[in-house]
Order: sequence, then C-alpha cells, then structure tokens
Amino acid sequence: MTSQKILPDLFVYFISCILQWMLQTPGATSYMGCIGKDKYGEEMKSAAKAAGVTAHYYEDEAAPTGTCAVCVVGGERSLIANLSAANCYKSEHLKKPENWALVEKAKYIYIAGFFLTVSPESIQLVAEHAAANNKVFLMNLSAPFICEFFRDAQEKVLPYADYIFGNETEARIFSKVRGWETENVEEIALKISQLPLASGKQKRIAVITQGADPVVVAEDGKVKTFPVILLPKEKLVDTNGAGDAFVGGFLSQLVQGKSIEDCVKAGCYAANVIIQQSGCTYPEKPDFN
Repeated sequence: MTSQKILPDLFVYFISCILQWMLQTPGATSYMGCIGKDKYGEEMKSAAKAAGVTAHYYEDEAAPTGTCAVCVVGGERSLIANLSAANCYKSEHLKKPENWALVEKAKYIYIAGFFLTVSPESIQLVAEHAAANNKVFLMNLSAPFICEFFRDAQEKVLPYADYIFGNETEARIFSKVRGWETENVEEIALKISQLPLASGKQKRIAVITQGADPVVVAEDGKVKTFPVILLPKEKLVDTNGAGDAFVGGFLSQLVQGKSIEDCVKAGCYAANVIIQQSGCTYPEKPDFN
C-alpha cells in the first residue's frame, strides 16, 4: 500500500499536461484554477511551467492550496480531498483582461463537471463564448454525485457541450436521475448525444469509458465501440488519473483535426501509460503512432 499527496486542481491540470505531453509543443495549452499562497501553490506553478502549460492562477488570500490523500492498493485507488482553495475560484478572475484573453485565444475549451460546485457562472461565461464564436466546448460528467446533486447547474450548461465525457458509473447515474430506465451504456451514450443543443450547435458527441471494456462513442444517431489496450494485471501500478489521461490523449488528436477513431486510440494510449506509473506521472516523451 502506498499513499501520496496530490492537489485537487490537478485533475483538470493533469489533462492539460497530458495534452501538452502528447503534442510536444510548449505553450499549446492554458489552464486556470485557484491555489493558496503557500508551498503547494508554488509547486503547482512550478509544475505547470515545467510541463509547458500556461497557467493563470487565482491566488486566494485565506484558503490554503487544496490537497488530496491518495491510497493505492493493488493498483486501485481511493481519494480523500481537502478542496480548500480549489473551491474558491471567482468569476472576477476569469473576467480580468489578461485571463479572458486566454479564453479568446482558445479554439478548444475543456471544463470538468467538478467545477459546477465552485463557479457555475464562470462555466456559463465560457460556454456562451464558445457557442457565440464557433469554438469547441467540452465537459466531463466527472462524478456520480455531480450528476445526482448538481443536476440543475449541469442541465444549464450541457446544451453548450459539443463533447461530453464520462465513465460507465457516471453514465448510469446520469440515466437514473433522468428516469431513462436503462443501464445499457450504449443506449445512455446515445441519449446523452441527443440532448437539446444551444442555438447554433449542430451536434454532440458522447464518449463513455468503461475501464478495461470498450470505449463507447455516440454521434449522429449511431453508436460505435472501440477496444482499449489490454494490460496484464502484473503491469497495473496505479489507476489514478486514467480517465483524465484518456481525455488528454483524446484531445491531442482532436485539436489536430484527426478522426474519432484516432482520438480514442490516443486516449487509450495515454491512459495505458498512466496506469503503469505511480501517481500522475508519465515518461519524458510519448511513443504514440
């Protein structure tokens, strides 16, 4: 059994790092979040710089940088988060010219569903900007409790999402709270892809991962499944960050205009690399073709 500390902001920040790692182009990604004025906050800033990610942090004067205890047993993990500053982001920071400039510059914008508990106003501002400027807006269901207890906030922003990511557990809870009366992941993915869209949006793609089972993708009224890279049990080190790594890998091909099949392959590759590492770490360079 091992334990370590990571930071709650790392979940979305890690996606930026994986995307940056896959692209191997410094400064290709930008990130905003909230940290405290302490040593963990300094670590976050240093790590972002080292990874080539442009990070604009809101630094809270009172709350410490969030931390998360990670317990890994047999490759599987449990998390206990102390959100602290990660729960204190304010839309005023987003609206500052130097920060909003990152939004205006971006062509693809990803926000985790966890942020619905922090600053839904910020999400709405970015979502509406993406819709008005023909940009790609992506969201993650993030956790069952988000789907269950933050449904109203989720419902407000989902019409703007061009891509919705999630895992099979989140998808089934999403289905349950909406009374869809199905636990079939393919059916749920199709229903998610067909939810109402904001004005101007043409279609939505739903991407649902299932651990070692095939990835489910629904678009244009059709469902496709893609196999993952199977890993011998003895090579499984730590599943922490696998879902975020998948999204980062997926995005690395999406931003290059690659096919959905290529996006899923890259996502599976990145996730496969991460689960063979201890903690949210990765080799110096990817070996993806």
